[in-house]
Amino acid sequence: MALNQAFDTDHPNPLDRVERLAERRRWSFDRTNPHEVTMLVEGAWSDLHVAMNWRDELETLHVACTFDAKVPQGRLAETARLVALVNSQLLHGHFDLWLADGSLVFRNSLLLTGGAEANDPQCEALIKLAVETCQRYFPAVQFVVWAGRNAENALASSLFETMGQA
Repeated sequence: MALNQAFDTDHPNPLDRVERLAERRRWSFDRTNPHEVTMLVEGAWSDLHVAMNWRDELETLHVACTFDAKVPQGRLAETARLVALVNSQLLHGHFDLWLADGSLVFRNSLLLTGGAEANDPQCEALIKLAVETCQRYFPAVQFVVWAGRNAENALASSLFETMGQA
């Protein structure tokens, strides 16, 4: 059997599920091409742009979630330090700082090798994790970018847990 035949399989596109999920949640979304769905998800701090990509050749559903803000040139180095600290705390996914345009992106993937199909709870969990992770660390990013704080202090200030009710 030729090598390309060994890898030539017809996989269902999990983005069909993602579209149905976005419709049920009443998120604004667009199927930009057969391999990508983009969504706008309202967050507590800001709207988040979520892009879901299906990579058929890798059998991978990829999520990228971005804030509605760019890191200015003068704060890139400290933001990179913050990203390194945050990434060391994450079990799933990671943040990337794209130096070319100052974008901060959370990325994660779901491997569906061997012809596995994504189900609704998996797709929802992938999106939920991206959105919740961005929401959790948004204040630390703001402290570094706009308040001029160092990465360690920004992270410590933004991750305190409250107890009880006021």
